[in-house]
Amino acid sequence: MKKFLLSLSSLLFAVGAFAQTQETPAEKTSNANMVFETSSHSFGNIIEGQIATYEFKFTNTGTEPLELTNVRASCGCTTPKWPRELIQPGQTNVIRAEYNSSGRPGTFSKNIFVTSNAGQSTLTISGNVIKEPEKPVSPIIIK
Repeated sequence: MKKFLLSLSSLLFAVGAFAQTQETPAEKTSNANMVFETSSHSFGNIIEGQIATYEFKFTNTGTEPLELTNVRASCGCTTPKWPRELIQPGQTNVIRAEYNSSGRPGTFSKNIFVTSNAGQSTLTISGNVIKEPEKPVSPIIIK
């Protein structure tokens, strides 16, 4: 039994070492290069119920076309929209992040994970959702 466990442990160690040397899809696989103007944006205070939107501008500074293969948000309250077509070298485009503040009062920080043939990037949006100030109630005058 000890020999079996020792053999199994050795096999798992070897497989783990081999897996670390393999290129993963998240690693850079081309000469495309994605450079963002900024990787984070704070909305500051936004009123609950609003959809806050920000566009992260990027440029392909590489020598090959850039292909965004997946863009996903860290939660369902944030919706990313990204270009599906190839971004040629020197071209600029945007990834649009929409945050739905409905029913989410308080501070927030959400990530958008970008996967492309240039590697992985993480974008961040943050802010503070406040309730809309209540309008003063007119006094009722009874005569």
